[in-house]
Amino acid sequence: MTDSKPSSHDVYNSLREMILSFELYPGSRVTELELAAQFGVSRTPIRSALQRLEAEGYLTIQPKQGCYIRAIDIAELTQYYQVRVALELFSLDLACTYMPDADLHALADAWDPVKQMERSDNPEDMEARDESFHMALAEGGGNLALVEYLADINRRIRIIRRLDFTNGGRIDKTYEEHHAMIKHLLARDLPHAQALMREHINYSENFAKNLTLTQLAKSRFLVKHHPQPATG
Repeated sequence: MTDSKPSSHDVYNSLREMILSFELYPGSRVTELELAAQFGVSRTPIRSALQRLEAEGYLTIQPKQGCYIRAIDIAELTQYYQVRVALELFSLDLACTYMPDADLHALADAWDPVKQMERSDNPEDMEARDESFHMALAEGGGNLALVEYLADINRRIRIIRRLDFTNGGRIDKTYEEHHAMIKHLLARDLPHAQALMREHINYSENFAKNLTLTQLAKSRFLVKHHPQPATG
């Protein structure tokens, strides 16, 4: 029996993991030809995977030049997080005013730190679950423009938000913080909910950025001491 070749979906998952783990260095160039040789497939599934990754913001495709892995700009990320904090605080303001108790109780139950429903130690799973919590609050406030803007910010910082959940202790803390936040909203205590939200986001930002810088330094060391052969 012969092994089947990787599908476009397989290639996509592998490439995304290589980007998120910094195996593909931020700002580096790859081509369809070299990736096809690496994965042992034709250029068709490679092209499909790259187009999907470009749509999700992981890389940019330059015609006749190749693909460039998205560079990590810490200053740019700081600006995105500043906007995110403002949007999230406004989101809480609206949720505190308009979100029904029944919806808030459902969120509180989903993030009960004792039950820890749907907990996963997979960073990608927890990043998606965390993002859905914040989007649920935005949707609960009823402002569709806010939902759209917050979703856009999430797409721009998703590449490093996942790093926040590489530590199991952080997952436990997220359950505690989300649950406490909802309890404040149920009490219609906006100042305490907003204070906790600001603290929650600032911690995530600093942890992810520091870990990113550490991984970038490690990647630079590996590239410097174990350079890869040039590819066309």
